[in-house]
Amino acid sequence: MSPLTSITGIQVESHVFPSSVKPPGTANYMFLGGAGVRGLEIQGKFIKFTAIGVYLEEKAVASLADKWKGKTAEELADSVEFFADIVTGPFEKFTQVTMILPLTGQQYSEKVAENCVAHWKALGIYTEAEEKAIEKFVEVFKDETFPPGASILFTQSPLGSLTISFSKSCCLPEVGNAVIENKQLSQAILMSIIGKQGVSPETKQSLAERMSDLLKKYDEKASRNGELESKKAILKEIVV
Repeated sequence: MSPLTSITGIQVESHVFPSSVKPPGTANYMFLGGAGVRGLEIQGKFIKFTAIGVYLEEKAVASLADKWKGKTAEELADSVEFFADIVTGPFEKFTQVTMILPLTGQQYSEKVAENCVAHWKALGIYTEAEEKAIEKFVEVFKDETFPPGASILFTQSPLGSLTISFSKSCCLPEVGNAVIENKQLSQAILMSIIGKQGVSPETKQSLAERMSDLLKKYDEKASRNGELESKKAILKEIVV
């Protein structure tokens, strides 16, 4: 039995993230790695703005297993490197940002752009390519509005393309609204959510807990398969 058969959906506020989806911009189904809210403490009250679900391509489990199997949820949650490996790993990712409170496209894109540019400049990697990618990013969102329940969708290819889609319901569109070919931007979107300064600690914790469990199940299955293959090889030698 695949460890992914144990994957369940997650309800965040009134929105339910299903256990698997087929995002726009890819032919692959992806499993729900984790989900949580993004919010801010305002005048002593925690205000929830969005519900976020992070999905991963199935081969992410095998890709992460060698380095991270055997780690507890706490160890993964405290590891900046673990989340960086998810962001930069050689597998597709899909991020769904669903509104709890209304937001305009301009509000969202300008804040994301501001954070990305500041981060890139601090690292000395802000080039003309990133400048053009950010301009296109802001343009895609310019005339959009997102009432509660609407979603912003990002499909991230390990090759560097970022497919941006919008949904005003719980259904995912089949095709994206725009594709931006810039690896730095593609990775920065997810890094802003689950990276060191990620805006959703709840999503990070959820990812750590679920991936720790999945990696454990994957390792157990791999060990059983390895023992079986070893027994087959011994039996073959005896018979021959």
